[in-house]
Order: sequence, then C-alpha cells, then structure tokens
Amino acid sequence: MSEQEGSADQRKAVRVTIFGEDYLIRSEMGQAYTERCARYVDSAIQEAHLRGHVSEPHKAAILAAMQITDRLFRSEAEKEELETAVGERLSELSGRIEMRLSAEA
Repeated sequence: MSEQEGSADQRKAVRVTIFGEDYLIRSEMGQAYTERCARYVDSAIQEAHLRGHVSEPHKAAILAAMQITDRLFRSEAEKEELETAVGERLSELSGRIEMRLSAEA
C-alpha cells in the first residue's frame, strides 16, 4: 500500500452546512477542526452577503474568499515581520554574549 493510499484511509467524512447548503467534506483533520473551518467560511460568506448586499451565493462566496485571502496574506506578512525582528534580536543578544565571554577570557 502506498503512503498516499494510507492517508486516504485516514480521511473521515464530515457533514457541514455553509450558506444554507450541506456538504460532505472528507478530511484527515478531524470532525471538530473541519466543522470549525466550515463555520469560519460560513461566517465570512454571511458577512459578505449582508455587508455587501449580495444576493447571489457565488458572488458572496467570492467576496468571502477575497476577505479570507486578505486575512491570510496580512497574517503571513505579520509573521514574517515578527520572525525578522526575533532573528535580529537573537543576533544582537548572541553578539553581546560573545563579547562578554571573550572579555572574560
């Protein structure tokens, strides 16, 4: 049995409702996580539908996808900024430690 076949066996079917439609989602992430994702997507579509006064479900879904993508990109940029700041601080502290150790030697 290949690794890919083994992972397919671990996927569980989870029934979720998004924007009034029922979907059967196969996921290896578990029921609670899949339901949480579905609630997030449903909430984003509902928000886009109400805030954007969009009546067509596919247009609300597209607006929601754009908003979710914007949040993702902003989070990734923030993470990169934090990683850079932490890296710079670690380099600074490492340099200070090395200076102290060489001064004591």
